[in-house]
Amino acid sequence: MSKDYYEVLGVARDADDATIKKAYRKLAMKYHPDRNPDDKQAEEKFKEIGEAYEVLSDADKRAAYDRLGHEAFKQGGMGGAGAGSGFGGFRDPMDIFAQMFGGMGGFAGFGGGQARHADPRRPGSDLRYDLDISLEEAARGCDKILEIERLVPCDACGATGSKDGAKGYKTCPTCHGSGVVTRQSGFFVQQSTCPTCRGMGQTLSNPCSKCHGEGRVHKDVKITLHIPPGVDTGTKLRSSGNGDTGLRGGETGDLYVFIEVVQHDVFTRDGRDLSYTMPVPFALASAGGVLSVPTLDGAAKLKLPAGTSGGTIFRVRGKGMPALKGGARGDLMVEVQVETPVKLDAAQKKALDTFTATLSEKNQPECAAFLKRAEKFMS
Repeated sequence: MSKDYYEVLGVARDADDATIKKAYRKLAMKYHPDRNPDDKQAEEKFKEIGEAYEVLSDADKRAAYDRLGHEAFKQGGMGGAGAGSGFGGFRDPMDIFAQMFGGMGGFAGFGGGQARHADPRRPGSDLRYDLDISLEEAARGCDKILEIERLVPCDACGATGSKDGAKGYKTCPTCHGSGVVTRQSGFFVQQSTCPTCRGMGQTLSNPCSKCHGEGRVHKDVKITLHIPPGVDTGTKLRSSGNGDTGLRGGETGDLYVFIEVVQHDVFTRDGRDLSYTMPVPFALASAGGVLSVPTLDGAAKLKLPAGTSGGTIFRVRGKGMPALKGGARGDLMVEVQVETPVKLDAAQKKALDTFTATLSEKNQPECAAFLKRAEKFMS
């Protein structure tokens, strides 16, 4: 889910607990599956409402959400203050509804409905991987082999978690498969996660010794990831199904790879454009000529007009970075820095003096113009 939780409940960001609870009650009643049979859109809306309420009704989770947004509830380095396990680790929306209204998830006491059995499936967590690549790799695209640690199905028990396979699971005798226990005192009804099955609705006998009943184990795996041309620092690539394996047949999470393009020795990047400052010999800048400049595709020729001054920027079209999703390639900006000769020997100094003596105002118009403006301050 990526919608803003406050918008989902239709409340202001400074709404108090009572306002949030009231908004949830109204929307949950409206979109409950029992009132909207076979309506997938209403079912998704009901899930969104439950997820939003679970976060905004908890002070710590709400504070984390206000600071980091949805990133706060993503595991594997993608937040760390999760409401559950990975993107799908929030509580069953039926459990939230039941806790609010004192039922078992259906409309018992609100016009009918049946008690629901807990779904033992749990989705696997999404994982994060930070990948450094060079500017050349970002420009041309490449394939990278990533080695990550993830939860994979246990081969000893066939991912069931039991030495007896699927037969090793029985309906929890405490909650009778609902995953929650209910205590009533007068008019007040309190529900909590079943302590026997931990909300799974099932108990396990003869757990697998390798995975200790989890049905999955940690393993280092290698994954080949294609990096498309044009990626930049901050680009997020998704590798579907390469996150943690889910519990009891739950959906496998995804792997999210965050790109970091390392600083280059020559080129500086600004979006699709590249740039650098290139020293140019004094004689070449003065007389003009052809300058050979580096690009990611090899050397290119740049024509310098006579009298090129330092700080002049030349554009080499089409020699920048490719666009990530198609489009024209960027340009290369070359800023010229005229280098003044240093450490001249006697012969060089004499030759330079002879050359300087031949110069007139037309050869050095900037100097002449400045001296004319500042003439009255020179006496």
